[in-house]
Amino acid sequence: MTPSPRTPLALAAPFTLAGLTLRNRLVATAHATAAVSDGAPTQTDAGYWRRLAQGGPGMVITGGTAVAPESTLPRRYLTEAWRPEIEDAIRRRAEAIADGGAVAVAQLVHLGRETLGAGTYYAPVSAAAVRSPREATAPHPLSAEEVRGVVDAFRISAANSVQAGFHGVELHAGHGYLLAQFLSRATNTRDDAYGDRIALLAQVIDAIRSEIGELPIGVRVSAEPGEGSGLGLDDLTELLPRLCAASPFAYVNVTTGVRNTYVPGMATTRPPLLAAVARLRSALALPLLVSQGFRSVADIERALDSGADLVGMARPFMADPDFARKVIAGDERSVRPCTGCNEGCRTFEPTGSCSVNPELGPPGAATRPAVPLLLTRPGGRSGPVAVLGAGPGGMECALALARSRAEVTVFDTARHAGGQARLASLAPHRPGWQKFVDYQREQLADFGVRVLLGSSPGPADLEAYAEIVFATGAEEESVSLPGELRTLTSSDFLRRYADVVPDAPVVAVLDDGFGWWQGISAVESALAAGAREVTFITPSTGFATGLSPENRTQLMNRLTGAPLRVVALSSVISTTADGVRLGHALDGRETSLAADVLVTVGERVPRRPDFSPAAHQTVRAVGDCVVPRRIAHAVAEGRAAAEALAARATRPL
Repeated sequence: MTPSPRTPLALAAPFTLAGLTLRNRLVATAHATAAVSDGAPTQTDAGYWRRLAQGGPGMVITGGTAVAPESTLPRRYLTEAWRPEIEDAIRRRAEAIADGGAVAVAQLVHLGRETLGAGTYYAPVSAAAVRSPREATAPHPLSAEEVRGVVDAFRISAANSVQAGFHGVELHAGHGYLLAQFLSRATNTRDDAYGDRIALLAQVIDAIRSEIGELPIGVRVSAEPGEGSGLGLDDLTELLPRLCAASPFAYVNVTTGVRNTYVPGMATTRPPLLAAVARLRSALALPLLVSQGFRSVADIERALDSGADLVGMARPFMADPDFARKVIAGDERSVRPCTGCNEGCRTFEPTGSCSVNPELGPPGAATRPAVPLLLTRPGGRSGPVAVLGAGPGGMECALALARSRAEVTVFDTARHAGGQARLASLAPHRPGWQKFVDYQREQLADFGVRVLLGSSPGPADLEAYAEIVFATGAEEESVSLPGELRTLTSSDFLRRYADVVPDAPVVAVLDDGFGWWQGISAVESALAAGAREVTFITPSTGFATGLSPENRTQLMNRLTGAPLRVVALSSVISTTADGVRLGHALDGRETSLAADVLVTVGERVPRRPDFSPAAHQTVRAVGDCVVPRRIAHAVAEGRAAAEALAARATRPL
C-alpha cells in the first residue's frame, strides 16, 4: 500500500504570501462548523480546525465570522468578531490552526440584504433598496454615515482577529453578501461617492491596513450567474485591477455563485472556474486563489498550470481532513471523497457534519453518534467476521475492521457492490454516490478483504465466523393501487428508465409526500430518457420539499424549461389503461390525468436474512436493515459496529 513514485506535483510546492510561507498550494477555504455558542467558538470548533490543519493544507481560512450585529442570526452560530470579550475563544481557533502547521486566516463577512432565511433581529441593509430574489422584502439602503459604520465594523473585527492570533484576514466580497452588493451593478444604484463600486471595499482595506500593518488581506469575490447579476467575470476583471491599484491587498480568492448556488451539488462534476483561470491570471497582477468544485489532483494541477497560485476547497476537507497530506504523498486513491450531496454539511443540526465521514461528530462526541443493533448476545470468543451486505454500511464496517487487522469477509447477493448508494447513482446528476462506493470497494481491495458478490451464504458457509454483521439494507414496497396502468416502484424505474420511457413517454410520478430524492430522481431520469411529459404528484404542499435549499435551488435551475407539471395536495386513487385518477387531499375532488406509466415512491422496509446463528456467533445489524434512513446513518453504524468488534477482540476473557 506504499504509494508509487511519481513526478513532483505543483500543488506540493511552497508559496510565499505577504511574507508568510505556505507549505503547499492547497487552501482550506472558508467554511464553518456552527460549533459556536452565543457568538463565540467552542472547544469543539477549535478541535475541528486543529484536525483539519494537521491534515496538511498550506492555509486555512475560517468562515462564518460576522462583523456587525446586523449579521447576527437568532441561533448565534456565526462568530461575532466585533466583540472583544470573545478574544480567548477566537484565539483557541487561531492557535489550533497554527499548531497544525497552517497559515490561519479569518474571513470576515457582513451579510447585508442576505439573511440566510433566518428571522433576524435587525433590518437587512444594502447599497440600495433592491430586493434579493432570496428574500421577501427589500433591504434598508445604507446612508453614507451608515456605510462609514460598516467600514469601522470591518476594521474592529479585523483588529480583534489579528490580536487573537490570526495571521491575516479575508474580506468576503462574494456570494451576494454586502461587499458584493456594493460591487454589483444590479444592486449598487447609488449616486453618491459609494456609487463607485469599489469605494466601500477600498475604504475597508485601507481601514484594516491601518490596524494590522503588512499582514495579508485577501479579498474573496464570486462570478455570479446570469446576465442580470451585475457581477460576472467581465465585471471582476475590470474591478479587481482598479481596486488593487487604489488599495493594494495580498491575494484574490475567486469563486462563483450566490446563496443557494455557491455550494454546488452532485450535478457539478468539474470546477466551474477551471476554464477561466488563464483569463483571470492575465487580468490580475497579484496572487490568485481559485476555488469551488476542486476535488481531484488532475483538476488542481490544471488550475495551477493555467496560472493559479493556490487552489481552495472546503467540503473535501470535511470528508477527509487528510486530503492534503494524502495527495501530496501521491496517495489520492485513499482520499475519502466528498460526494457533493449537500446534506450534513449544510444542515447545521446542531453543527456541520459530513454524510460520508463518521469521524465528524457534534459537540461532546468524538464521532457521529451511532449504535448498531445487537441481535444476539455475545457468544464465545471473538474471531473472523462475516459482513452480509456490500452497501456503504457493510463496506465501512469491513474497511474499519481491515484497518484494525481483523479477519473479515463481505458477502452480497447482488452482482455489484454499493447497495442503495449504487442505485441512487443511476439517476442523472447523482454520480457522487458511485464515487463513494468505488472508494470503499477499492480500499477493501487494497487491504485484501474478500468481497464475494452474487453470493448468498447459508449457515454452513458462515459456521467459521464468530461475528456476523447484517448490512443487508432495505427494499422499497410497491404502492397497491387498483387499475390497469403499468406501475413501477421508483427503485425499479431507476434500474430500467432508459428502456421504459421510449415506449412510455408520458410519465406520472407519485411521491410519498416527503420530497426526497427517490421521487426527484424519477423525474430527472424520465426527462433524461426523453419523456414527452412528466407529472409529479404529491400529497404534500410542494415540490422537492425534503431537499436542502442548495439542492432545491440547483434542481429548479436544471428543470427550467422542462416539460414538468407539479400537482400538489393530491394522490393517486386508481389507474386506468391510459392514465391515473387523482383525489385532492383537501376537498376530495377527483380528476383524471393521462399517463403511459406510473412511478411510485413506496415505503422502504428493512431486509434481514432468514438466519439462525449458532451459539458461538454474535450478530449485529447496521444501516437500513435496522431502520431505513440516510447514508450517514449506515456509514456511522458500520464504523461503530467495527469498533465494538475490535474492542471485544482485545477485551480479556
